[in-house]
Parts: sequence; structure tokens; C-alpha cells
Amino acid sequence: MGRKSAGFVFVLALVTRAAPTAQVSLPIAISTWNFPNATAEAWKTFQRDNGSAVDAVERGCGSCEESPHLCRNSVGFGGRPDGNGETTLDAMIMDGSVHEVGAVGALRRVKNAISVARMVMEHTDHTLLAGEQATEFALQMGFKEEILTTKQSLETHEKWIDESCQPNKWKNVEPDPTTSCGPYRPLNPRSLKLSQDCNDKAVDIDNHDTIGMIAIDQDGNICAGTSTNGLRNKIPGRVGDSPIPGSGAYVDKFVGAAVATGNGDVMMRFMPTLMAVESMRSGLPPDEAAKAALKRIVYFYPSFRGALIAVKFNGEYGASCYGYSTFPYTVVNSESQSVTLMTVNCFA
Repeated sequence: MGRKSAGFVFVLALVTRAAPTAQVSLPIAISTWNFPNATAEAWKTFQRDNGSAVDAVERGCGSCEESPHLCRNSVGFGGRPDGNGETTLDAMIMDGSVHEVGAVGALRRVKNAISVARMVMEHTDHTLLAGEQATEFALQMGFKEEILTTKQSLETHEKWIDESCQPNKWKNVEPDPTTSCGPYRPLNPRSLKLSQDCNDKAVDIDNHDTIGMIAIDQDGNICAGTSTNGLRNKIPGRVGDSPIPGSGAYVDKFVGAAVATGNGDVMMRFMPTLMAVESMRSGLPPDEAAKAALKRIVYFYPSFRGALIAVKFNGEYGASCYGYSTFPYTVVNSESQSVTLMTVNCFA
């Protein structure tokens, strides 16, 4: 098929109905939430630069890291600060053509997390690097060290401190974490109160925390990736589901791919993107495969909030969500030639 060149046009079409599973032709780029600029960047990588699926995911997620305001500041520098006021990043990229993964968790002082993850995949035998050592690796690979805190993120943190550090993610500690900032001590084991449910009030549309992207190029190569600055006010050192293969994203070149967003601390206990891909292998369409993975989580955690996008190797795609009223995502393919905002109604 012909390639678009200097005439690349970015058109955003709003679809207000619930989005059914759709089958399309390749290539395709699709991403979580209403981040049309990121999906457009991935498509531009295909159309104008003749890039691969890996290139498309790296550039698409990377556009959010470079311009976080285009992705509600839930990706990249200056975003959701942790309990110390620092912004740290998680990211992953999975190349389905060779079934390799690179990821970083709690990356500090380097803003190009998805590109560092690609370096882990292409230049090491490892899958995941974390914390200060991930930063050291990034610097060896030529990335720039810079402060990720901004005036806005600092003000957000100071406001949280002024409000007695509410909400936070501590439990079974003293002093009472619902009224104080700590420092905390563990409660006597006899006083522990364990719950099988989760409090997801903080995981709303302004704190959903992740871009997940899937791209399939004209040759059928599949790549999936994620990037996030994590949950606001997270305990320092926390790594979410985004850089965990099978949780934040998963690819099987013979089946397809899936990406997830929502409460990562809960989602990584169920490996939902792996489950969605395996459900597609068993014959479920993408939207039903995504729903099946979420239903397993909801059985144990009825207050959970989250969403999945799933795509088959032939470009058929769908999504499902729980805990929100609707879930938006953006998609572009060779038939539409433009980024379309899709909306799926969440099941109850």
C-alpha cells in the first residue's frame, strides 16, 4: 500500500457509543485513555518514517514523557509525586517478534523511561532494572540526568503534607495513617486487619497513571509498551504493574497483545494482560478476553478500578473496563488513516 508523506493529517473523530470489537487492516496503533497525540506520533512513525512497531511504541509513549501535559501529567516528569515529593518512572517495552522485554521501575532523574526500557531489552540479558541502579544504567547508555520535579509537582506534594498526607497507601501501622504523616511503626501482629478488598477512590480519571500502547506494523510485527509516573503519593520505592510483563502489557506474536491501566498494585496479582492474550488464544474476541481478565480481579476486589485493551495479530481490537462509567482509548489504522477516540461502557 502507498505511504502518506508530507501530507500527514491528524484528525480526531469522537465516537460516543460503546465501542464493539472491531476488525481492521494493518498497520494499527492503539493506546489507553484520551491521549490522541501519543497515538498520532506512533502512526506518524509508521506512515512518514517507515518505522517498526517497536519504534512506534517507543515514540508514542515517549511523546507523553516529553510533553506530560498532553497526557494529564500521569506520564513523565513533573507528574504524580511520591511520599517524598519525588517523581519516579516505570516503563516497559515488549517486542513480540523475538519475545524480548525491557523494563525499568522506580527510575529516578531520567525522563525518557520508555527509551531506557528499550535499551535494557536491546543491550542487556535482563528484563527489568530498578531504582538508582536503573538510573546508573541509563547514564551509561547516554541519557541525560535531570530533576523530574516541577513547581506544580512540588506544590501538589506540599498540599498533601498540609492535609496530613491524605490519602496514602499505608495500613496496619501507627500512628494512625488516616490522620498523620508518620513516620510509622508496624502494629503488633495481633492487631493486624487484613482485607481482601481495595480502596480505589484515588484511582480516578485524574490519577489513572499509565499509557499503554500496542502497535502492529505492516509486516505483522507486534509491540506493546507502557509508561507512567505511578500512583500519586505512593510509598517511595513502589513499583507498579506497568513494567511487569503479563501485567502492564504482554505480547504473543501468534495471538496478539494486551495492555492494562488502573490499580497496578492489584492488577499485578492477576497478570491480566497475559490472561487476556491467553483468552484470545482460546478463541475469545478481544473485548471479551479483556473482560474475562477483569472479572477475575473483580471477584476478589469488588472496589477495583481498571481497564484493558486487547488486539489480535490481525488487527482486531477491543477493550473492557470496570469501576469507571466509561473508558476512552484512541486508535488509528490503515482504514481510518486518522486517530479516533473510542469509548467503551464499563461492566458492573
